[in-house]
Amino acid sequence: MKQTRRQHLVLLGAALAAPVILPRMVRAAGQSHEVAMLNVDPEDSKQRMVFKPAVLRVQPGDTVKFVATDRGHNAVSIKDMAPDGAVAFKGKINEEIEITFDVPGTYGYVCQPHQAMGMIGFVMVGDFTANLEAVRTAAAALKGRPSKDRAAEYLTQIDAIVTEEGLA
Repeated sequence: MKQTRRQHLVLLGAALAAPVILPRMVRAAGQSHEVAMLNVDPEDSKQRMVFKPAVLRVQPGDTVKFVATDRGHNAVSIKDMAPDGAVAFKGKINEEIEITFDVPGTYGYVCQPHQAMGMIGFVMVGDFTANLEAVRTAAAALKGRPSKDRAAEYLTQIDAIVTEEGLA
């Protein structure tokens, strides 16, 4: 079958556009991530009551599934540690919860029964720096030294990403 010049140009255009369009189409569907809720960190038995990973970076539209790996845990967003327009979430004890993060920013969350033991984590969505100072302020106001200490440790990890990527 003989192709016309116009058909060749259409095919060439499609071939050139595919590397740009296809990743966006795949990305638009959103990816899934998992955060385990654990009594003991499998990599450091001295770390108890942890989310794994405790600091997670995702893109807008991605879904995070908080997995009740060990019993007695939940995942609850912290009111002052979310960007404007974000929807709060609160999982039930011993149940998995899936959250789709659409609003860019940094989100802090805790396990309610173990917050005093420092069971806290962060999800960084897209351009996560917009509300980072508000998250830092809210972290300083957390109750209990374990929560403050872990939040400070995780915020140091986030700051390293900011510095490494020149986002500051």
